[in-house]
Amino acid sequence: MARQLLGNAYSNAVLELNASDARGIDVVRNTIKNFAMTQVKLPIGRHKIIILDEADSMTTSAQQAMRRTMEVYSSTTRFCLACNNSTKIIEAIQSRAAILRYSRLSNEQMKVTLLRVCQAEDVKYTEDGLEAIIFTAEGDMRHALNNLQASHSLAKGLSDGGDGLVDEKLVFQVCDQPHPNVVRDMITYCHRGELHLANGELTKLWSLGYSPSDIIGTVFKVTKASHEIPEGKKLEYLREIGFTHMRISNGVNSLLQLLGLMARLCQTEGK
Repeated sequence: MARQLLGNAYSNAVLELNASDARGIDVVRNTIKNFAMTQVKLPIGRHKIIILDEADSMTTSAQQAMRRTMEVYSSTTRFCLACNNSTKIIEAIQSRAAILRYSRLSNEQMKVTLLRVCQAEDVKYTEDGLEAIIFTAEGDMRHALNNLQASHSLAKGLSDGGDGLVDEKLVFQVCDQPHPNVVRDMITYCHRGELHLANGELTKLWSLGYSPSDIIGTVFKVTKASHEIPEGKKLEYLREIGFTHMRISNGVNSLLQLLGLMARLCQTEGK
């Protein structure tokens, strides 16, 4: 894309690297530094561009070498670092760059793109199927397209060359996530204080083999999107879910941990 913006005449003024593959200090000292040193005749106001995708995969030593290169050749070269986690980029580089943060796509934006892809690729779908893809993607368009493709391929395989219909059941089967309707029932039972029913639904999910992180993640998303729970009570729910998620991330991922969450949610009162 950068090459297209600059035009064919300036294609030698752009260096594109995937930092997850070229992540060592040798790449910075050789490939990147040599490109920055190269003399390129460009119009006034134009600069060479170095684009590093997935820069958060670079080692600390490579980033330190990159910092020095950015300082020395800043007058002739511009550096563009794309990453998923900016906290893995050292402070020395962050202080030398303008940080642009992009939020996740909204459900409406994702649905427009999915509909366009389905039309272009002649993919048959149901409305609940698209909603399931949007739910599992969590604002990540690449994740949504991967799920759509996988669901369509599985549907064609199951129907032996059939129409490959993408529906809700198939999407959750491909993504291997707890069904939000089951989790929604759990939250509703907790809201009513019916602990035994909530534990019953949770035990069913556990017996199906879902990991605690998948269960707690879906519980968080469903609770956040719920319109039945009062706002004050919802905030308390999210607080308890967050603490449980932290414990699961730290390795305490037993069924007892999730059952304890159900008990605390049943006792929570809105403020």
